[in-house]
Amino acid sequence: MSDKGIEKRQEQRFEINRYYSVEFLINGLGCLYQCKLWNISKKGMCILVKEESPVLEYYKIGDILNMRYYEEGSNIPTQYLKTQIKHISQESNQKFNGHKLVGLYILDGQHSIPLPNEVA
Repeated sequence: MSDKGIEKRQEQRFEINRYYSVEFLINGLGCLYQCKLWNISKKGMCILVKEESPVLEYYKIGDILNMRYYEEGSNIPTQYLKTQIKHISQESNQKFNGHKLVGLYILDGQHSIPLPNEVA
């Protein structure tokens, strides 16, 4: 029997509709950055960031950010979670040439407060 198409990753994967996108403040610029989540696992996920994006200038591996997570569906409230940057790596897929993958890890039990100047 062929292994083709069988999930081999050890971590349980979220359903794609759990968290759809994430939003965070770029310190030093005073602007919000929102993007779709990719490669979602139990606690880890990635965002796709253009190589020339200010995100890569202001944040490094190990930094902890206060991120606002959006779930699929407008009637589901957003969640604010403290999230650590785990890796920044080159995306190998030609479709995303010129982008980096930024690996995110939600810290255990670290619900955080809303971003400054926002109403939850």
